[in-house]
Amino acid sequence: MRATVLGALVAVVLSVLLAGCNQEIAGQTKPPPQEPTATSVAYFCSMGLLEHGGPKGQAFRAGKSEPVWFSSVRDAVAFSMLPGEPKDVVAIYVNDMAKARNWDRPEAGAWVEAHDAWYAIGSDYNAGMGGKDAVPFSDEKAARSFTAAHGGTVVRFNEIPEKYILESDESDVAADVPAGEAVSPGPAVKQ
Repeated sequence: MRATVLGALVAVVLSVLLAGCNQEIAGQTKPPPQEPTATSVAYFCSMGLLEHGGPKGQAFRAGKSEPVWFSSVRDAVAFSMLPGEPKDVVAIYVNDMAKARNWDRPEAGAWVEAHDAWYAIGSDYNAGMGGKDAVPFSDEKAARSFTAAHGGTVVRFNEIPEKYILESDESDVAADVPAGEAVSPGPAVKQ
């Protein structure tokens, strides 16, 4: 009984401390997005970021002035989901494909805060290294227009299924899309 009470007390103290940390991170000012350079390296693959085509992502950790770079939006979303990754992220930015004129190399300034974006998932678009991606748009109408032309469905950041992001591309895309939404993939978008 004594061990149970002690365990419950420790759990309460840890919950309070974690809640305090999350409030502290949430209250921090979000740094503005940066533009990748020739020295920017993708977090997961350790390759030069500019070697990859398509939309990219960046995350800022508390107290850090340089972002963590991602060669695809899918990688940026995975970073926020994986249990072993840092949880002190104050901002995540992804390329805003509603503003980008060049999908292979989105222009400077074409960024949107990841939680404010609309995402096309399950489309025929392939990420810079191949495979499925979550294509971000700052404008819902642009995202819906994209899915009308390329298949898939439109979701918000917190609605992106973990299975869609973390499982291999061989998985059934239809199983990754919320019930009631149709997916009609076409030929892969060339980059």
